[in-house]
Amino acid sequence: MIDPGGSQLLGALSADGGLLALFLVSFLASTVLPLGSEWLLVAVILQSHEPWPAVAVATIGNSLGALTTYLLGFWGGEWLTTRILRMSGAERRRAAALFQRYGSWSLLLTWVPVVGDPLCLVAGALRTGLTRFLILMVAGKLARYAAVAWLVLAAGS
Repeated sequence: MIDPGGSQLLGALSADGGLLALFLVSFLASTVLPLGSEWLLVAVILQSHEPWPAVAVATIGNSLGALTTYLLGFWGGEWLTTRILRMSGAERRRAAALFQRYGSWSLLLTWVPVVGDPLCLVAGALRTGLTRFLILMVAGKLARYAAVAWLVLAAGS
């Protein structure tokens, strides 16, 4: 039965919703929506969920959200850079060369609030290789969630 009051949705997005809520919030937090997902990871772990499946679910959800943002940049990159950012062809080539030489390592920081989502968008727009993007982005997000889980477990000991 559909709940017109939305309590099922609210329950799914709370810590009581468990791993599904963690996946959804982590996915949305890695798009252009201003959300965070660490709080829910902490809540899920504190509710007696095993930490490593929770870390895996958060990492997968957050990584799929980042991949979505990358693909928006990849498919809409030329339009974004020419129409919105008004970059010339030479400017785009220069930016791509600089990002390829130095900037792709910044994808380890795609978990950082405010800058992480634009990094994914730029990586797509500048045609960063998908394999390189995925390895660096997932490594950074996994390290962040693992650190949060470790802190929760250390504080509980």
